[in-house]
This record gives sequence, structure tokens and C-alpha cells, in this order.
Amino acid sequence: MDEFTGFINDFFGLTPDDQGKILTSLIIILVVMVLRWGINRIVHRQVQDPTQRYYWTRVVTYLLVFAGILGVMRVWLPGISSIINYLGIVSAGIAIALHDVIASLAGWVFILWRRPFQVGDRVQIGEDAGDVIDIRLFQFSLLEIRNWVDADQSTGRILNIPNSRVFRETLANYTKGFQYIWHEIPVLITFESNWRQAEEIMKEIAASQVEQLSTAAAEEVRRAAKRYLIHYGKLTPIVYLSVKDSGVLLTLRYMVESRRRRGTEEGIWRAILEEFAKHDDIDFAYPTVRYYDGLAEGKRVGKAEAHAE
Repeated sequence: MDEFTGFINDFFGLTPDDQGKILTSLIIILVVMVLRWGINRIVHRQVQDPTQRYYWTRVVTYLLVFAGILGVMRVWLPGISSIINYLGIVSAGIAIALHDVIASLAGWVFILWRRPFQVGDRVQIGEDAGDVIDIRLFQFSLLEIRNWVDADQSTGRILNIPNSRVFRETLANYTKGFQYIWHEIPVLITFESNWRQAEEIMKEIAASQVEQLSTAAAEEVRRAAKRYLIHYGKLTPIVYLSVKDSGVLLTLRYMVESRRRRGTEEGIWRAILEEFAKHDDIDFAYPTVRYYDGLAEGKRVGKAEAHAE
């Protein structure tokens, strides 16, 4: 053993003390790797939920890596005291130069501590929105929605967002605490249409298509009210009426899960088109140009028109 130590000293210039530290560091790294492998196997066997499994795998990895770094530093600390002193002197400069990196690391701690979102949640931060698919030390990843795709459908792109943005921009979570959102479908019909009949048809369609969602939403509101100040006076679908330039606007408002918005809207529109087609006194309105001739329609001629004649 002494001969091997002497050979390493002669060939690499490493003293027996340095060789012992290297060996100890390698043992620490090996132990960390074995512990990580063993604990993750236990987690995969005991935890069935994919989200919880992912969360615990990440936590175990970060804790073991951190413990390994501390162990290696403890081995080499006496030999690198001068480096530590030097880093202490230039720490202010490093903090300025690595501002974004440090802010992202602080954002990661905030995400794990306050948990404004977790893997699987649908969120919007600034102009970016999507489903959270990964959370790392310096960034989290979203499966993007919107952009050139309508109705909150996925674009297929993955967005890598720096964790520091949770401190700088507004964060909206579609699913945490209360997973339902309000959605509206505007239907514009002509002034000559039977708007009362159209309103009743839309109410019946809403009752058959999304009434069950309102029942589930009411239960969600009761649970969310225990933590947040959430109160809705009416959760069942409702049709609002208003008058626009081109006709009578009937707006169907209902609650739906964020990921089901497009599917429910399509079903409601199909039902509306089929039912309105059965009634000759209901017509959709669209931008048109109308010419008005008072004399031809038997209207009384105004003073200005009479004077012109």
C-alpha cells in the first residue's frame, strides 16, 4: 500500500494526505449515488401517484446532492480555507454578476416553500401560459397553450421559464385551490328573430350540456372558501341579454374546468346550430349594410326633405 501511495505521489505529485481526501470524496459520492438509487426505488414502489412520485424523487435528489457537497467540503475545508477567504472578499461582485442565477435559485426555494404551483398545474406567468411539466433549480418548464392555437389548447412547444420570474410577474394558477373558470359563449341574432324562443333554447342546451359541471363547481367553491375568500351567488348556467348594433346578443355564461373549455364550447355550439335550424323565426346576425328610404316605406317626410323639394 505504501509503495502504491509513493507511486501516486511521484507520478501525480499528490501527497498521501491529498490521496486520502480524494478517496474519501469518491466514497462520499458513491454513497450518495447508492442512497439516491435505493430511496428512489422505494418511492417508485410505494407511491402510485405520478405527481407525488416526481415530487419525492426531486426532493430526495436535491437533499442527497446537498448533503454530498457538504461532506466533500468538510473533507477539503482545511485545504481550501484561503479560497474561501478569497471568495468572501469578492462575494459582492459575484452576487452582482450572477444576479439572475441567484434570483432563480431563490425563486426555486420560494416555489418549494410556498408552492404557488406544482407539476401538473396549469398556470400563466406574464404572457406565457401552459401546464407545468418540470421544476428545476433555475427554471421550470411549461407545455405551452394558446399563442396561435385557440381555446387554451396545447401548441406542442415546451417553454423553459426562469424561476426568478415568479418575483417579477403576475402568476395565475388555473387549477390550484379552485379549478373551475367562467366561460362565455356570445350568440348574436337579428332584431326580427324570436329572441325569447332563442333564449329558452340556449337555457335548455346549457342545462343538458353543463349543468352537472355547476354541481361539481359548487362543491369546489365550498372547499376553496375554507382557505380563500371566494364567493359566488350563482353557479348555474345563465343567459344574459343585451342589444348591439347588429342585433340581439344572447351570452351564455357557465363554469367549466380549464382543460375542458374547448370541448364544452364545441358541444354547445353544435346543439345551438341544430336547434336554431328547426326554427324559421330565429336567424343569426352578421355585419350588413341596410339602405333606408323613408318615402318608399310610407314614412312622413321631414322638414329638411320637404324644404329641399
